[in-house]
Amino acid sequence: MRTIVILPTYNERENIGPVVGRIRASAPEVDVLVVDDGSPDGTGEIADALAATDANVKVLHRAGKEGLGAAYRAGMAWALDAGYDAVVEMDADGSHRPEELPSLLAALRQLPQGDGAVGADLVLGSRWVEGGGVVNWPARRRFLSKGGSTYSRLWLGVPAKDVTGGYRAFTADALRRIHFEDVESQGYCFQIDMLRRAYDAGLAVVEVPITFVEREHGVSKMSGNIVAEAMLRVTGWGIVGLPRRFRRRPVPATVTETTQQA
Repeated sequence: MRTIVILPTYNERENIGPVVGRIRASAPEVDVLVVDDGSPDGTGEIADALAATDANVKVLHRAGKEGLGAAYRAGMAWALDAGYDAVVEMDADGSHRPEELPSLLAALRQLPQGDGAVGADLVLGSRWVEGGGVVNWPARRRFLSKGGSTYSRLWLGVPAKDVTGGYRAFTADALRRIHFEDVESQGYCFQIDMLRRAYDAGLAVVEVPITFVEREHGVSKMSGNIVAEAMLRVTGWGIVGLPRRFRRRPVPATVTETTQQA
């Protein structure tokens, strides 16, 4: 499968080089697309320098900061137009470990389905399944993340344990069936919106354990506005979808290290 990792960036000059290098070392067959929202710290120029020396690195420059959702939509549209078979979401700050990328891609390709096809439609890198976890998070951040996933799961009826995580792998067909271009949400709400659409479309979703490591350089993009948007949108979706709320959906399989080795 032709696969590309999308890295949305805004002021990540200290992180972008090491992260791209780790991706290329962990999965040499995978391409990288840096989507830079006009970073004033020169992140875009560093990405251009990486692309100049590595044909597997691409750069998409955008005029200004419009939010995570807009950056991902632009990157996904670029990837599908370029003919990629799989698209990976990954943070550019090192919190999503590139060394775990092969586990996500293995689940995307190898999980059997009832129709005889091979590969899940969507793989979630999950912090909250057995084998997953977080490093260097304060209790407040851990509570906010787990609470957000629980709140979304209850309101939307999605069975995944990590609803807000941003380390994910999609097949190109999954993105088309989700109609990602219509997703208007920003921030972490973008991830919730994409996942609820995946379940509504009947896609095969699995969770793979990952360890999330808090960034060492730069400033987190998390804000009160992002949290507020997520809560308001999730509540609204939950109210509108009440008639379908108890519809049975397949519970996503959890792919463990033991399962993969078997």
